[in-house]
Amino acid sequence: MFSKEESKKLRQEFWVAFGKSFPRKWILYNTKIKGLSLKFHFGLKTAMVSLDIEPTDLAVRMALWDKLSSLESILKNDYLPEVVFNDSLILDNGKEISRVYVLLENVSIHNKNTWRETMEFLNDNMLLFEAFFNEYRDIIAP
Repeated sequence: MFSKEESKKLRQEFWVAFGKSFPRKWILYNTKIKGLSLKFHFGLKTAMVSLDIEPTDLAVRMALWDKLSSLESILKNDYLPEVVFNDSLILDNGKEISRVYVLLENVSIHNKNTWRETMEFLNDNMLLFEAFFNEYRDIIAP
């Protein structure tokens, strides 16, 4: 078990190492589509790369979701065969979002032995998400 401070230090160490191993300017929050962002997640049991739709207005979220859903077969066939579409997900803070993601299981930010595998997973899958997003941005945008 790690203390809160030890856990924080490991998280910082991982993300610094990731940035040094894969130096790149990622799109992430700079999608130019309000409420839509690309995200990295790495926790105690899994790692994830996701495209989150989280505007406060439900109608806007559903409109973005419909456009993204119309591209599901393209995303699966040409970019990320393992991608998961979830139209309604409740976050730990109670906020409801829609998410498209790929998941890597059996890795932990507290286990340095899984860091290299996780870094490669995050890099490879974010590159594919960004390629898809850049190709279909005009269709997804409201």
